Amino acid sequence: MNLPAVLPCCYNRLQCSPSITPPTHFLRFVIRKKRSLVCRLSDNNKEDDSVQDDNNSHQDNDQPLENTSLENNDGPQLNEQTGVEWVISNSISIFPSHFLKPGLKQDGTNVQVASGSPLPGVKPQQLDESIRIPKETVEILRNQVFSFDTFFVTSQEPYEGGVLFKGNLRGQAAKTYEKVSKRMQEKLGDDYTLFLLINPEDDKPVAVVVPRMTLQPETTAVPEWFAAGAFGLVTLFTLLLRNVPALQSNLLSVFDNLDLLKDGLPGALITAFLLGVHEVSHRLVATEVGIKLGIPYFVPSWQIGCFGAITRILNVVPNREDLLKVAAAGPLAGFSVGFILLLSGFILPPSDGIGIIVDPSVFHESFLAGGIAKLLLGDVLQEGSPISVNPLVIWAWAGLVINAINSIPAGELDGGRIAFAMWGRKASARLSALSIGLLGISSLFNDVAFYWLVLIFFLQRGPISPLSEELTHPQNKYMALGVVVLFLGLLVCLPYPFPFSNQPAL
Repeated sequence: MNLPAVLPCCYNRLQCSPSITPPTHFLRFVIRKKRSLVCRLSDNNKEDDSVQDDNNSHQDNDQPLENTSLENNDGPQLNEQTGVEWVISNSISIFPSHFLKPGLKQDGTNVQVASGSPLPGVKPQQLDESIRIPKETVEILRNQVFSFDTFFVTSQEPYEGGVLFKGNLRGQAAKTYEKVSKRMQEKLGDDYTLFLLINPEDDKPVAVVVPRMTLQPETTAVPEWFAAGAFGLVTLFTLLLRNVPALQSNLLSVFDNLDLLKDGLPGALITAFLLGVHEVSHRLVATEVGIKLGIPYFVPSWQIGCFGAITRILNVVPNREDLLKVAAAGPLAGFSVGFILLLSGFILPPSDGIGIIVDPSVFHESFLAGGIAKLLLGDVLQEGSPISVNPLVIWAWAGLVINAINSIPAGELDGGRIAFAMWGRKASARLSALSIGLLGISSLFNDVAFYWLVLIFFLQRGPISPLSEELTHPQNKYMALGVVVLFLGLLVCLPYPFPFSNQPAL
């Protein structure tokens, strides 16, 4: 399971949890099924007997449990509600004793944590062998990196590939992350990476430290540029084909009429231009905030030419505001240019004097296109009376639809990343589930919605990789940009419900 999906309760992961090496000498208190308490002194120089169950033949002379609280930090502490045994060393380190599995070494040398990755996109073979974080490193993190003025650690738990620290956040999250990460670099160098996240179980801050080597992006057997180029060529073909209706009814006829594809070149260029504006805007903003993007994989579509591009984020995003900037930049630029081209198409007459003949009912498919058509064409737009429009209207409209479906707040789409950046992981997950559900209902009536639903489910479902610091909300001005993108996406996708005029034009 990936860390970004949920920060699961560590108690549910004990089947893969490793040992935590206890101090050389410690007292162990064991709560029995009949609520008795056994105190044992353990020495690492001697082999410790494992705790026996009440059903075992070995019987202890147990005494009733009278008081489980201790006055100081030099003894064990027992949680009466959960019955969890805790081992407290003579330092301030606290370890749940059920992490001390029988038969595992307790030599005080290393803390062995579970193999696995807290981030998606990490090669599983990199973590086949257990990754060990030295005990000394854990102690440095607790006592020298975290502190009372930043993040006061109350407990720690082994996590996949690293250690999860629970505690109390002091001050602003952004400043705390900066201080802690600076201290960690001074003490431990660049070997470890810090995440400051929200625990979805109790909505409280947690800090996760993982070895940097576990965060290497996944590599593929086929070079990315080769796969992306193949998808790009197919997308170019579908963009051309979409603008040649004579070939759409019989796809095999394309091979006998390749010359007809040139008729779709103007429309393909306009749509490709809008796609380019979208992707270039992503990359410009990503470069500005220090986010690395992978090669875009354009997804071909028989219905609208292209569904947009799938672009991976290759490094860890610093915070939610930076993610919001990058995610909103693409659709915001695409909507802006597409809106200008759509207005131009309605205002400018066709260059050949004929244009494209369309039925006004087509404008009912989009609230934005229908509203603009009603505003600019007026009574010329009548139900059941075909009209001639500039082809630029159709070409720009296709570009707006591509930007709109990428703005759906679901999974790792631009809209999903925007929702996560604005409202956090838990709220965005619920919104994503709602969006996918509504898209599933729409797919019963619309084939574009069906194919897009399949793509999201298999390629872009998520979850979004964790950010370095997920606690700080973006500034209001960037939140407003995110809301604008989601709102424009709705305007493009929602149908226009009002009838057009039935009165003859004067």
